[in-house]
Amino acid sequence: MSSKDEIVAFMARAFPSSKFTILEASARSATVRRHVAPEDTRPGGTVSGPVLMAMADTALYVAIHSTIGLTPHAVTSSLNINFLRRPPAERAVIAVCKLLKVGKALVVGEVSLFSEGLDEPVAHVVGTYSIPPLAQKPAIED
Repeated sequence: MSSKDEIVAFMARAFPSSKFTILEASARSATVRRHVAPEDTRPGGTVSGPVLMAMADTALYVAIHSTIGLTPHAVTSSLNINFLRRPPAERAVIAVCKLLKVGKALVVGEVSLFSEGLDEPVAHVVGTYSIPPLAQKPAIED
């Protein structure tokens, strides 16, 4: 397992121009927040699908790190999203991830995406990550 602080430091190094904030990272779960900027929206005053997909993917990646330790070469092998309702552009997006299966080679999780302050999810995602063999796991550099 990696702590939230370790994951925050790693993600800042690995993705220096990212726009998300890690709110929670614990065993088998993570919560990530992203402020919505004008470039994240599409016509009609809604958050774009690619932003929602990126948030779900990020939440899965963070949950994996908090569960099995920093695993930089873990990669998305599938991501299925169901858009449920229009996320208003004036609210941040919150991604809440729960890992359903943590295996040696694959991790499966689900992510509920919310517009901040609203109870109903705007999207539901199921994703699978491929985990590299331990022998191929690279050292984390500072």
